Amino acid sequence: MDRFQQLIDGVFEDGAQGFDSLDPATGTPWARMPMASAADVDRAVRAAHRAFHAPDWAGMTATARGRLLYRLADLVQAAAPRLAALETRDTGKIIRETSAQIAYVAEYYRYYAGLADKIEGAHLPIDKPDMEVWLRREPVGVVACIVPWNSQLFLTAVKLGPALAAGCTVVLKASEDGPAPLLDFARLVVEAGFPAGVVNILTGGHEAGQALTSHPLVAHIAFTGGPETARHIVRASAENLASTSLELGGKSPFIVFDDADLESAANAQVAGIFAATGQSCVAGSRLLVQNTVKGAFLKRLKQKAEAIHIGAPQAMETEVGPLCTARQRDRIAGLIARSVAAGARVVTGGTAPAGPGFFFPPTILDCPQNSPALQEEFFGPVLSVQGFDTEAEALHLANATAYGLASGVFTQSLTRAHRMIRGLRAGIVWVNTYRAVSPIAPFGGHGLSGHGREGGMAAALDYTTVKTVWLRTSDAPIPDPFVMR
Repeated sequence: MDRFQQLIDGVFEDGAQGFDSLDPATGTPWARMPMASAADVDRAVRAAHRAFHAPDWAGMTATARGRLLYRLADLVQAAAPRLAALETRDTGKIIRETSAQIAYVAEYYRYYAGLADKIEGAHLPIDKPDMEVWLRREPVGVVACIVPWNSQLFLTAVKLGPALAAGCTVVLKASEDGPAPLLDFARLVVEAGFPAGVVNILTGGHEAGQALTSHPLVAHIAFTGGPETARHIVRASAENLASTSLELGGKSPFIVFDDADLESAANAQVAGIFAATGQSCVAGSRLLVQNTVKGAFLKRLKQKAEAIHIGAPQAMETEVGPLCTARQRDRIAGLIARSVAAGARVVTGGTAPAGPGFFFPPTILDCPQNSPALQEEFFGPVLSVQGFDTEAEALHLANATAYGLASGVFTQSLTRAHRMIRGLRAGIVWVNTYRAVSPIAPFGGHGLSGHGREGGMAAALDYTTVKTVWLRTSDAPIPDPFVMR
């Protein structure tokens, strides 16, 4: 059985405890993972705090930090096949997707490497002739990064890249579900030459998460996950008053008007909900389709869904692999049962197959209003469908959710597209495409989808604080100490 270790203060070590990680395709143990205790977390945070103030990091120029990030990007690109194989083995995510995604992750580190020496302050034109006033952007300090198992190397890059570019130090907690690729990635951090303690990587459950988010030396918490866990994090952060950036779940609308290119829309919808086995925060999980084409569009989608190749995640021909955990498979089955009881019609799928592994077929539900399937996030390969008649109705249905992360609009009308862009309450709007990403473009949401942005300059600024500097240029004595100058 393979064995992985955590990284604390530049040293690889076992956790206070350990656990066996299961292969989602077989349901059997394949590797031994460390389980960090509160004491492990405390040592990691204190190492990050020491490193933040140490001369070899605090005194490093922004350009030099950028060189380290460029080096890390090259190492990630070179190690992409190994990292992809580990992510596929430990999470069940298909090799076609992990290979492509991890190769692109290197571009995020390159983007932030180039951005490191471009995080600038500003000079303020104060109306006082004997004063010079400027703003300095400085790193906030120790950052706690908490990432889920899905797309974990990507979700790490959009946190670690900007945090390091800004000059922060990091304690990264990987999910206890499928942490292998991040624990292996820790070796690349060391090889890149980051000083000991600048990046610490461990894994663990509630104890580790609580200790990390409430630690008095943590200045900022960057979290990706579900709203309920986010609430616990926000409560814990009351202990240290750390700032937070939260990238949470979604119930994203995918809107198809009757003038859309239906074949293109159907292909995008398949990718939007069934790619990554639906285990994506931006999954287009709510299809809103105009009633004039609903029947034809559902028939097209059903054919495509039933043609999807389900199989071993390591096989290049596989298009949908297993879910990450048995817990998630069972939760999805339960939510489908509740939705059917409330009037939803199963168009295709709906039942987990017999046999080993945590598989679930691509599923389409035609749902009445107020169905549980329209409000609760499945986080799996399940599409909930509603029809609409008018543009106003489509917008109303799209916004009838507490989430606000992503959305998609398919139409050939430019004016309609602009009206929908303006009216949709979501942090991302894709028009005639879906799931497009770039290091340059920030993403994030509002409502139950969280706050803050990842990607782009906006993310780097989240890891800085502004210092205002006043410099009096006059040599004359201050005339009256009781008058504000």
